[in-house]
Amino acid sequence: MSVIVITGASSGIGAALAERVAAEGHRPVLVARRPDALDAVAARCGGRASVIAADVTRRDEVRRVVEATCADAGRIDVWVNNVGQGITRMPTALTEEDLDAMLRINVKAALYGMQEVLPVFRAQGGGQIVNVSSMLGRIPFAIPRTAYSAAKHFLNALTDGFRGELAETDPGIVVSLVSPGVVYTDFGRNALHGGADSRAFPNGQSAEEVASVIAEVIVSRRPDVYTRTGMQAQVAGRYAAVGSDP
Repeated sequence: MSVIVITGASSGIGAALAERVAAEGHRPVLVARRPDALDAVAARCGGRASVIAADVTRRDEVRRVVEATCADAGRIDVWVNNVGQGITRMPTALTEEDLDAMLRINVKAALYGMQEVLPVFRAQGGGQIVNVSSMLGRIPFAIPRTAYSAAKHFLNALTDGFRGELAETDPGIVVSLVSPGVVYTDFGRNALHGGADSRAFPNGQSAEEVASVIAEVIVSRRPDVYTRTGMQAQVAGRYAAVGSDP
């Protein structure tokens, strides 16, 4: 049984992942700001889940999650940085507040998680960080989501940097990146400044489908994974078609 901390666990991908890993016999620790919503998810986890209401955009709150989990469960095996928020605003209209919000929610929250759980993993001699990114972190194809795309590009670079550093200093600690495309959740409607319902877009996936990929990554410990076939080729094709050598 692994102890798996999941941020953004009150709905969507995080909630689906909690139910999935609980069904597999693991112990999910559900983290988000809304205790009532977390309790509802925990009720679907067969008595295996624990709940910690916290705002992971604050480092002190993340540290509290780490400390409370270790005090209760004795260890942390996997930390899933899943919290995130989109935005609907054209690039020419972006404000400093927009950019600050995207970085705080999509980058800083993940950075705090990675840094605060690291001493626990080092003491244990191993562990896994899973950062949930987005295809928009690979290809900025949705213009009103440009600031979100930029934040996810930042997260991807941060993930790669952590992976490279820890490969040299702490090879027992694995850092994985998972990139979904459109997911049929409330992500679109919850975007900063509002947005279209993600369920209205074609070629999407359910939260459960994405959760199954993340659950597989926890087992395989693969470093970089897309959530459906063809995404990697799409990214490669995009960048093969732009730019040129001198």
